[in-house]
Amino acid sequence: MNTKVDDYINNAKKWQDEIIQLRTLLLDCGLTEEFKWRTPCYCFQGNNVVLIGSFAACCTLSFFKGTLLQDANGFLSKPGENSQAVRFFKFTNLAQIQELQPIIKNYIYEAIAIEKVGLKVLFKSNTELEFVEELQIALDNNPALKTAFEALTPGRQRGYNLYFSAPKQTKTRESRIENHIPRILDGKGIHDCVCGLSKKMPTCDGSHKYI
Repeated sequence: MNTKVDDYINNAKKWQDEIIQLRTLLLDCGLTEEFKWRTPCYCFQGNNVVLIGSFAACCTLSFFKGTLLQDANGFLSKPGENSQAVRFFKFTNLAQIQELQPIIKNYIYEAIAIEKVGLKVLFKSNTELEFVEELQIALDNNPALKTAFEALTPGRQRGYNLYFSAPKQTKTRESRIENHIPRILDGKGIHDCVCGLSKKMPTCDGSHKYI
């Protein structure tokens, strides 16, 4: 169990009981608990499998490769029209989770099996700019981040995408995205000034180094 997830639950204004129940299910299935993109993330052998999400109207259980799950009964929803990978359960009360517990576990075990055999989602480019996978997943699972990122100019979006896609390691790409979420939410590009001292606004000229 990850202490950052403990803090996340303790500070949650809604859905505490639901999140605790989902956490128990995920840990019972043998997943490793981490904290990424400011939310509980559950992994299998270092690969992201599921995220717990907390929103105003519901809490969610999002599968990174949800599109590969069978979902014969249509329990899963799409976070957006252009989402190619993520699919999620949506819950509005604890009773729903308790009632669906065996089904939820089956989905989790199927997601683990997908990781064991190394299946990958084949992303298709449906926009001019094809985002690195970790960025697309972060956008799918964080509506506020998605809205803020889409509000950036195409050039700023490309700048972030290039920076996030450069590292070879998934963990490094995820870390870069996590570290730049506040900047994106603030409407700033990766090379924009955030201290207000630059003589070449909005571009950063390094003036902050002399504060």
